[in-house]
Amino acid sequence: MSPLHLSFYAAFTLSSLGLAFHRTHLVSALLCLESMMLSMYITLSIWPVENQMASSTLMPMLMLTFSACEAGTGLAMLVATTRTHGSDQLHNLNLLQC
Repeated sequence: MSPLHLSFYAAFTLSSLGLAFHRTHLVSALLCLESMMLSMYITLSIWPVENQMASSTLMPMLMLTFSACEAGTGLAMLVATTRTHGSDQLHNLNLLQC
């Protein structure tokens, strides 16, 4: 495994561990999700170049589009949660109370 692949796998793993273990604020969860998407985007961008394939060049653009939609939705949820509950801490959010 090359050091480039190892760094992208490590970035994805660390961001997923951060999402799993540091769930105190919604902002930190959104940052972990964005770093996961960024590492997946860079990996999907480099993969066709390494394999000399021209047919897989559309996949990174689709990933970037979905990542932008996810970021917009996450920020809208952050603003709505902060307005209704007064903070962005995840322990204040309970679906049974809504």
